[in-house]
Amino acid sequence: MDVRDFFFELPADLVAQQPADDRASARLLAFDRATGAITHTRVSALPDLLRPGDLLVVNDTRVFPARLLGAREPSGGAVECLLVSRTASAGPGDETWEALMHPGQKIKPGSRVRFTDRHGASVLQGEVLARHFHGRRSIRLRADAGGSVEAAVDAIGHVPLPPYIKRGDAPGDRERYQTVYARTRGSVAAPTAGLHFTAELLTALASRGIEIAHVTLHVGYGTFQPVRVERVEEHRLEAERYEVGAEAAAAVNRALDEGRRVIAVGTTTTRTLEAVARDHGGRIAESRGATDLFIAPGFAFQVVGGLVTNFHLPCSSLLMLVSAFGGAARVLGGYREAVTKRYRFYSYGDAMFLL
Repeated sequence: MDVRDFFFELPADLVAQQPADDRASARLLAFDRATGAITHTRVSALPDLLRPGDLLVVNDTRVFPARLLGAREPSGGAVECLLVSRTASAGPGDETWEALMHPGQKIKPGSRVRFTDRHGASVLQGEVLARHFHGRRSIRLRADAGGSVEAAVDAIGHVPLPPYIKRGDAPGDRERYQTVYARTRGSVAAPTAGLHFTAELLTALASRGIEIAHVTLHVGYGTFQPVRVERVEEHRLEAERYEVGAEAAAAVNRALDEGRRVIAVGTTTTRTLEAVARDHGGRIAESRGATDLFIAPGFAFQVVGGLVTNFHLPCSSLLMLVSAFGGAARVLGGYREAVTKRYRFYSYGDAMFLL
């Protein structure tokens, strides 16, 4: 299958630069997989679109401020560092990370970087240990004054907004680029379908008789890495860490046994459930590990019967997953309808509900 089959035209002004005033006020394109029928509504209407007994599964990972701004030593040249995954730790104040760094050509092994607070005081010292493909680096971070790397990152880090949001992060992004049910720190990007949920909406869903379960997949580079091949079958995802607790596993298995629908909130939740099911004969087991599962058209879903998701980039692995679930032609038709109706796209944009 050609990657270009997943291209669509999108006017630049439809890429959302700010979140909606109210999370649940975002528009929702409800999509019937069987017929391709489309209904235009709001996320706040989800309790009426679901039915009692449905199981809604969410990803409760928590985004950390993974984007660091600093300066090379001794030149003072500006450096941007996006922490991707911690690879080693010699203690809370001394950690090694894999990171994306810019400007890539100038940052070589042995380069030293200093990250400071807003007053210019040194907080973290960095040393580049190795250079990898596509701007990747291994970097050792040491916290000053006996502190921890995690605390320093939380203090000076910036919210890792995606590059198509053409502005710097603002204080409000620390709350808005985070789901209301976020629990476990570990993601460098938000599971964006969950950004639309409020405490009030979750209460309304529960009052409707809709069960809610939590799993965790820490969103890393694998979720948003570009597809650099021409054939879909040649694409490979980098592994991302997940955890499914006993309570969530029991809830999903119970729903499957009773013929109730399992609705995944987001592509990361979908990948977690389907990856675990593939390893356990179609069942969900209490487990933790890492998955590189890439879902594209032709994939046989074993668990997920409904999907709430944002609108995704052209030719991205996320759009391929949604196309696998809803049918490529129909999903892209839905995207064209969303463009015509001027839906807001991507992380801070509107949502789609496929059932």
